[in-house]
Amino acid sequence: MARFNLKKFSLFNCLNAVLLTLLSVLTLYPFWYVIMASLTTDTEAARDIFFLLPVKPSLSAYKMVFSTSSILTAYRNTLFVTTVGTALSLVLTALTAYPLSRRRLRGGKILTLLIYFTMLFSGGMIPTFLVVKSLGLYDSLWALILPKAVTVYNLLLMLSFFKSIPESLEESASIEGANDLMILFQIIIPLSMPIFATMILFYAVAYWNAWFDAVLYISKSTRYPLQLVLREIVQQVDLSYVGGGGSDVTMSDMTIQSVRMATIVVAILPIMVVYPFLQKYFVKGVMIGAVKA
Repeated sequence: MARFNLKKFSLFNCLNAVLLTLLSVLTLYPFWYVIMASLTTDTEAARDIFFLLPVKPSLSAYKMVFSTSSILTAYRNTLFVTTVGTALSLVLTALTAYPLSRRRLRGGKILTLLIYFTMLFSGGMIPTFLVVKSLGLYDSLWALILPKAVTVYNLLLMLSFFKSIPESLEESASIEGANDLMILFQIIIPLSMPIFATMILFYAVAYWNAWFDAVLYISKSTRYPLQLVLREIVQQVDLSYVGGGGSDVTMSDMTIQSVRMATIVVAILPIMVVYPFLQKYFVKGVMIGAVKA
């Protein structure tokens, strides 16, 4: 009987491994296809066939992308929005979540309920646009940062994590003469690195991938973020949008499809590089914040 169970268990492991391998391939192949398609030439792309490796890889599309001023400007805009926006969001989220997580705050539950209400019922697109315009943020990169500087979901997640930290630590620090800011920055934040890594990932990905806000609030092409430029390139039927950068790459070396794929790779590469270093903190932060809430 024991040998039979062992065989059955081994068969299950084999089937499970095959299924997970198949799912991994199905998940990773679109990324692989995009990368390989960005390296194809005009002749290979014309075949429109399923392929794993290009016969004659070419970096012409990447040369075109990095020699185009509009893409480089958009890259700089996106880096500014992502870095400044993420830093500002972390500070504002922490300064809001910390007092709400303390029992001694009077009316804390009511304030939390009101904040949660805004996640269920927002002001709407047109009222938000009018507020942004009335504040003088229209056609400014700050319009992509300030209206969404604090996300209610992230705020509640950080609030739950702060609640899991024993208040006895704060009481001990208070006896030693520490004020609330000293407790936050010297005790709470050093103990909250997992949730901060999670927030960095959440906010950075959101700022990096945001494009609809730019459609609403940005009219000058010199202030377009990378995702909006990528959208313009994908919708183009020719290479006119990226052809003004003074590149010496000829049209015979590439197609609009390869330029699109190269732009996609350039757009997602930074997040794909950063994510593996934050993954362990991301999982830990989410689980601790959810279980101990």
